[in-house]
Formats: sequence, structure tokens, C-alpha cells
Amino acid sequence: MVIITLVFCQVPMGDIRQSLLPRDVLSAAKELLYHLDIYICNLVQSGRQPPQVDAKTLELVEEFILHAPKDRNTPGRRMSALQELQLLEIMCSCFQEQSRDTVRQLMFSALFSLQGNQADESRMALLGKLVSMAVAVGRNPILECAATWLQRTHRVYCVRLAQVLVDDYCSMVPGSVPTLQNIHGASPRFCCQFITAVTTLYDLTSEELTPPLELLQMIVSWIQDDPRLVLITFLNTPLSGSQPISSLDITPLGGLMRWCVKAPLAYRREKKQALTNGSAENEQEAGPLLSALHLSVLQVFMLLPNILNEKGLFGRLALLQLESLAALTSDLSRLLDQADKHTHTSSADTQALSQLTLDRLAQALQVAMANGALLCSREDLRAICSRLPHNNLLQLVLSGPVMYYNNIHTPPLAFSPHAAHSPIASHPTHPAHTPHTPLATHPSSHPQYPGQPFITGMPFPFRPSH
Repeated sequence: MVIITLVFCQVPMGDIRQSLLPRDVLSAAKELLYHLDIYICNLVQSGRQPPQVDAKTLELVEEFILHAPKDRNTPGRRMSALQELQLLEIMCSCFQEQSRDTVRQLMFSALFSLQGNQADESRMALLGKLVSMAVAVGRNPILECAATWLQRTHRVYCVRLAQVLVDDYCSMVPGSVPTLQNIHGASPRFCCQFITAVTTLYDLTSEELTPPLELLQMIVSWIQDDPRLVLITFLNTPLSGSQPISSLDITPLGGLMRWCVKAPLAYRREKKQALTNGSAENEQEAGPLLSALHLSVLQVFMLLPNILNEKGLFGRLALLQLESLAALTSDLSRLLDQADKHTHTSSADTQALSQLTLDRLAQALQVAMANGALLCSREDLRAICSRLPHNNLLQLVLSGPVMYYNNIHTPPLAFSPHAAHSPIASHPTHPAHTPHTPLATHPSSHPQYPGQPFITGMPFPFRPSH
């Protein structure tokens, strides 16, 4: 192997291309993968920091694996469906047999990092098929590499990959959901990033962007089994270096909170379509699932104080961004207006759903603030919620004491997903405040929520209403 490595490193890239041209399309791709593995192993062994694949190698990948034409006058070569399947199997074996994670990550990056050119569509198509196969046959190294890809890539492409997996395992092949569900045990990092991507994709703005029931069931079961799952990316992200604003959020908490809060109105909005499509049962089943998810999200918030304190981040890093919260309340305002005009439900039902939505928002805001996931002033919160109709629980949160932290004047950390837009950055001169007092108990006019103080560190005392 050492001799082969040395020989390869001395061969000019142009000569390698000449040796690949006479081969058939599958043989050329297989040979290039072999050489790419050797090249990257040598690159890592050289100790060069950071190790970076050169442009000529990336051009070979585009030409012989992604089949992008070398120039306009040269037609691109195409694989048959069988040849493509064989290539995917070869790639699965290649990543599985390579024991060094650094080499695997560099190879994955060389194959699938987006370059902003015409080959990107071929990259995305091949990536979706490779990750889908890795899920099916349990190739954990590929899932680990895909988790890193999801963390570093623009969210537009991340949701495209998530859509491929949802289509493959929740829509096209009945009964295949358990296969996708197994990624929880195979690669928790990928599972966390997948949840973040699908909550970004399905924003409940239309029927098409409402999560399928099978997907919802799967995510609820994952988080119920392991609430810390949604924090894995955050827990494993180095504190140096900033997270690009265009990337996925560092946790799926914001997206999950959006699902829980918007769901009562969003699913009711689709009732007419559900009845037309004969899927009214799905709407009914989604209610308890989303109630369970809401409870799970609140319980994840309750885990944060210890985690943030251990990292020295309590009061310094907001896992829920103020901009996302503003977008959520804007969507809620529109949905509530639509609900008032809804002709398929009684006014009493509509009012109950509206109050459930606002109750969930209030609960999420209070628990998030109390546990350090949301950092903002009371004035900010009032401004964001100003367009929402009156709700007793929400009014209590907006008017009650807001939690401040002794180090709230500390600037946000560089790796904060949106540090420049952080609510802390918007208010850098806040003085330190004395410790907060517990929020007043819920008024007796809401018997479904017994009077309970929201106090950080106490077990969550009730289940959200269904």
C-alpha cells in the first residue's frame, strides 16, 4: 500500500485522467474512488493543516463520478440504473472499510461539498441515493459524514436531502418507516440533524409542508426515548468558529416548538382537504402526538440549565433565536385571522383551538426563558407578541417577571448560530439584575392548568392540554 501511495502521488492528475478515459463509465468511477482514497490518506499523513483536496482532483470527481461534461463540446457520460446501483454499493463499501474518520470526512467532502456549479445537481442526486442506501443497509460511517455535511451546508440543500429520505421511507414504500427509525441508534448525530432539517422543511404553511403522520410519530418516539437527542449537535459543536446564518439551526428546538404551537390551527385549516382525501383520521391522530411532542420539548428545555452551566453558557447563548420567534408569532397572527373566517368548524371549536395554540406558545416561552433557552427583555417579548389576540396565560408571561442572568451583559459567543442578530447583541448594556422570583401561579379561570409555579429545576407539573 505504501508503494502504491508513493507512486500515485508522483503521477500528474492529467495522466490519471488519460488512464480513466478509455474505461467504461462504472470502471472509471470505481478506479477514481480507489485513487481518491489513496490520495486523501497521503494528504492526511503529510500533516498539512488544514488538509485540502486540490481543484484538479475535484474536477476528476465531477467528470468521472458525477459525469459533468469536461466542456460544452463533450457530451456527459451517463450510467444505467444498474451501474448507478453498483456504484452506490462500491461507495458504501469504500466508506465502511476506511477506518479513519478524518479520511472519510475529507472524501465525503470531495464528493459532495457544493461548488456552486452545474455539477451540484448531480451531487445532490447522488448524495440523496447514497444516504438513502446507507439508511437501508446500515452504513453508519456514511451517516456520520452526512451529519457533518448537514451541519456545514446551506439549509436549502439540507432540506432537499431530508425530503429525499421522507419520500423514500415515509411515502413511497409502505411499511419502511422502521428502517429510517433505526438511525436513532445507528447515528444519533445524523438523527439530530435530520430532525432539524425536517422541522425546517415542514413549516406547516400549507398541506404539502405539513409533516406526514408517520414522520411525526417517529420523531415523537425518538425524543420521548432520548430527550437529549435534540441537543447532540449543540453538545458536539466546538465553541470556536461561527455558525453560518444560512445553515441549519444548532438544535431543532425552534422548529419543534413551531410544530407544537402552529399545529392545532394548521391541521384544522387542512380539514377540508383531509376530508376530501379521506384522511380525516390522520388529523385526529396528530393531535395527541403533537401534545406529547409539546411536553417533550418543554422537558428538553428543563434539561438546559445544568448543560449550559457546565459549559459556562447560561445567560450567554440563546438556543431559540428572537428572529425565529418573531416569524412564528407573525404566522400565528395570520392563522388566527384565518381561523376566525373558517366555515368548517363551530365558533366554539375555533376559539378552543385558538386558545390552545396561544396556551402552548405561552408555556413554551415561559419554560424557555426560565431555563436559559431564550434571552430577551420583556419589552422585546411584548413587541413580538403584540399582534396576537388576548390570552390569559400569555398575558401572564408577558406581564410577569422576566428572567435575567447575572452575566446577561456578556456578548454572545462567536459560534452562536446568529450571533450578530442575537437578542443579547441587541441589548448589550443591560445591567445585571437580581435573581428572578417565581412567576405567579395560573389563575383559577383555567382549571385545566392547576395553579403551579414555573420554577427552573422542578419537575414539569402537568401535561399540555390535547
